[in-house]
Amino acid sequence: MRARRAAASSSFSSLKGNMTHFSALRTLKSVLAASLAAGLLLTGAAHAQVTPGVLRVSAIPDEAPTELQRKFKPLGEYLAKKTGLKVEFTPVTDYAASVEGLVNKKIDLVWFGGFTFIQAKERSKGQVTPLVQRAEDEKFRSVFVTTAKDINKLEDLKGKTLSFGSESSTSGHLMPRAYLLAAHINPDTDLKRISFSGAHDATVAAVAGGKVDAGALNIGVWEKLVSQHKVDPKVVRVFYTTPGFYDYNWSVRSDMNPALKQKITDAFLSLDASTPEGKEILTLQQASKFIPTKAENYDAIEKAARNAGLLK
Repeated sequence: MRARRAAASSSFSSLKGNMTHFSALRTLKSVLAASLAAGLLLTGAAHAQVTPGVLRVSAIPDEAPTELQRKFKPLGEYLAKKTGLKVEFTPVTDYAASVEGLVNKKIDLVWFGGFTFIQAKERSKGQVTPLVQRAEDEKFRSVFVTTAKDINKLEDLKGKTLSFGSESSTSGHLMPRAYLLAAHINPDTDLKRISFSGAHDATVAAVAGGKVDAGALNIGVWEKLVSQHKVDPKVVRVFYTTPGFYDYNWSVRSDMNPALKQKITDAFLSLDASTPEGKEILTLQQASKFIPTKAENYDAIEKAARNAGLLK
């Protein structure tokens, strides 16, 4: 009996050892398979970041996604013709995503606001280059709008509710905030409440719908909404317009092939309102023409951002 028990115990120990060995082998195979899969994913991601023959373009989401797509379509076709590349428009969910997309080489060309460009420059340690801007962007402006009869100047906003656009918007937040501070009005303490609509057209909708007493937005979007009869300027009216400042630009990473940079720059500078193609594109971009720009043009934006505590 004892001999049979010893044999059984020995067999069990042997079986247990074999099972442990098998389990270890199975675990090792799983680890190796997972490592291989991860390696393939990383390799795929690396290749996805540099797609030969494709120019990946995006824009800060300062308007509704459908509007951004509509505005970009003829411009994308034009850039494809001028560069010889397939042009793909990649929408992003927020302003920060446009910065990260360019810095992390997932996007090649981005329509930035002045403040977003500064954020991208900071995030990339100066490795972002602005190529062109609209002539209108040399002296861009913001407007403050309201439906309230007792709001007629910035000082009247004290104790009221106000909507900005996106937190990273130049004309929908940074510069309106800077001019409020210059008028000795701290939005965070002197107003009853501030909110962020996320986009300029959404700010107008918030004011028109009575959700806030006033709003600050890009003058270009305001003028477009008025011209398209999407807002009644007798109901929602402008009560303050800021002085001019540098704003939007088309930017690329500084390590982009110089020849491609030049092709893109030349394409924008060649747009001519006297041709049907140029007129359509410039009209959609709300531009009379595009002109060269440089990083130094946005120094005042950077200073305003630091003074407002929005850039550390």
